[in-house]
Amino acid sequence: MSSEVRRRILDVTLDLIGHHGIDGLSNRIIAKGADVSLGTLTYHFASREDLLVEALQLFVDDEINRLTILASRIENDPTGLGQVLANAREAIEDQAARTKQVAQLELYLHSTRHPGLQEAAARCFQAYDNVATSALRALGIPEPERLAPLLGALIDGFELRRLAVGGLGVDLTEGLSALVTGLGAERSVAMGVNSDGAVPGSV
Repeated sequence: MSSEVRRRILDVTLDLIGHHGIDGLSNRIIAKGADVSLGTLTYHFASREDLLVEALQLFVDDEINRLTILASRIENDPTGLGQVLANAREAIEDQAARTKQVAQLELYLHSTRHPGLQEAAARCFQAYDNVATSALRALGIPEPERLAPLLGALIDGFELRRLAVGGLGVDLTEGLSALVTGLGAERSVAMGVNSDGAVPGSV
């Protein structure tokens, strides 16, 4: 029962952050949302910072479990650019509800001023990088581990803008395709191969 109560408090905290921001949190609001007493809340979490750290860790653990399955699927079934991009899009669109996405971004920003959150934030970014690495490796892109953060940065920027101002004139899949195609072209140039597959100077 105790673990169920903690989970409920953490889920409610993420939801409230997504709706009201971290500054809008109070023990009374959280306790009411989780249907627990103030004493129960402070019993499980001695400070707001402890609560925020565990809330982000919960989100990260759930994301890591989901993304690990996706990375394994990409590695075991590399079926070309289209399917890899479809898997990447699934990873984004299958994320938590909009409120949890906003909460995730709020907690990331909060971690810049509160070191206790930085480890959990780093674990989450690493999970996204692992999926991107699997996708790039499946497409034969060299140095996938080094280049993986590029995909993550594109996705993060796109999602932040989408959450802030709504839809864009370009689809995320188009952006991912352009980036991956560019990385593939860079590889061909480095290997001395033209876009048509011919080696410069060959007949």
